[in-house]
Amino acid sequence: MANHKRKIDPSRDNKKITNGKEYLDSLRGRGLDVYLFGDKVENPVDHPIIRPSANALAETYDLGVSNPELATVISPYTKERVSRFLHVSMSAHELVLQNKMQRRLGQLTGTCFQRCVGMDAFNSLFSVTYEMDEVLKTHYHKRLISFLTMMHKLNGVVGGAMTDVKGDRSLSPHQQKDKDLFVHVSRRTKEGVYIKGAKAHQTGTVNSHWMIVMPTMRLKKEDHDYAVIGAVPVDAEGITYVCGRQSCDTRSMDEGTIDVGNAKYGGSEAMVLFDDVFIPNEFIFMDGEYDYAALLVERFTTYHRRSYVCKSGVGDALIGAAAAVSEMNGVPKASHIRDKLVEMSHLNETIYGTGIASSYQGYKTKSGCYICDDMLSNVCKHHVTRFPFEISRLAQDLAGGFVSTLPSEKDLNHPEIGGLLKKYLKGSETFSAEERIRILRLIENMTMGRNAVGYLTESMHGAGSPQAQRIQIQRLMQVEYKKRLARVLAGLDVDKEDTNGLVNELGHYFERVFKVEPN
Repeated sequence: MANHKRKIDPSRDNKKITNGKEYLDSLRGRGLDVYLFGDKVENPVDHPIIRPSANALAETYDLGVSNPELATVISPYTKERVSRFLHVSMSAHELVLQNKMQRRLGQLTGTCFQRCVGMDAFNSLFSVTYEMDEVLKTHYHKRLISFLTMMHKLNGVVGGAMTDVKGDRSLSPHQQKDKDLFVHVSRRTKEGVYIKGAKAHQTGTVNSHWMIVMPTMRLKKEDHDYAVIGAVPVDAEGITYVCGRQSCDTRSMDEGTIDVGNAKYGGSEAMVLFDDVFIPNEFIFMDGEYDYAALLVERFTTYHRRSYVCKSGVGDALIGAAAAVSEMNGVPKASHIRDKLVEMSHLNETIYGTGIASSYQGYKTKSGCYICDDMLSNVCKHHVTRFPFEISRLAQDLAGGFVSTLPSEKDLNHPEIGGLLKKYLKGSETFSAEERIRILRLIENMTMGRNAVGYLTESMHGAGSPQAQRIQIQRLMQVEYKKRLARVLAGLDVDKEDTNGLVNELGHYFERVFKVEPN
């Protein structure tokens, strides 16, 4: 478990990070308690299995250098450029730019780049803390802005930790036999609180500088100790990380770059274990206000479900690989090949279209920040629980059986059999056997290998299961209003005095749909 003697050096966070190299350098020598395959990892960033995930996150910084208008903003607190992942959106346009950035990074990495949870946590907390302070006369919003300012000075990576392990899911947190199955306040002092428990499926935590810990669900009065939100440095005393296994993950430890499929970029998830981790008052944004937990979770999931437009960027890369392997197989113009590529593109653009529409239809909260449309956000995420699986199926269809039965890179380079393999694994004369194999391995990586974790499994369960989105869609779909529209058109229930009034009772969603913005 964690080294309770370690102390945090506050001077460590003084240097602003401006590019991917500086970011990777910032991850060294931190003393994190990280376990992988039963061994403690002394320097996670240099471990061959963890490094691809750090590289993917580093790309978020390098995109900020190459395309600052897309990936950075002028900080309202420091007046300097800072990553858009640290920015609270103050217009629908800024919500849209988040989505455009996410798609671009998905294209460039072909995997999860691990910063969306933190971004969506900042945006949801900004409005929730404002509204809490307005009613309760607390000071959480001021604390949040102070923390945001500190992160803008660092231009650091902030992860979000929401998903508890949950134990018996028929029971609320306070009813669990083991209190630690949901993260909770274990004790309070004048200086702050201590938390205990675990968070599962935590994307990119070992590659972050700080994380924001949040409740995972609606809470009752008896659950007040579970209603805690706070920011902690990832190397805080009492935190232990256990990295999760991924399909084909040990290929990253092999010699060569072919078999891994995507040698440079990968995802990363970990179990995060909290053993009486201290959060000082200045970094606490909720402590016991259980009746605001549901609001936080609802707003966070609204932001985060439309953030899954990142999968359209990953889909772009997979569609490209499917088209490339068809060309290498010598059949790029076959009608059924073209038809499948069109279908893949149709599904992919549907994901992007609903996600970015959610942002375009964003609206202003009391705090001044903008939140995306909740109906379209849930529709976007529900598409994501389905369409990447079909896109992957079609990619495997176009790739053929070799996508899962190719000999290894060592066999390809063997002095006796390598030449024969290169002879027999060649397709079109235009391309070498190695080119064809590399594309096939990339498809394997994205549809059944290491990066299928982010593209498929995460698409299914991240930000809530498919049923969670269906519940929200059912709640938001305004079926009674639609029934009234139908009955009026059919000549039923017509209010002779005010037919138009009946038809124009739009409700929140349709008010946003038909709102006309000034030029």
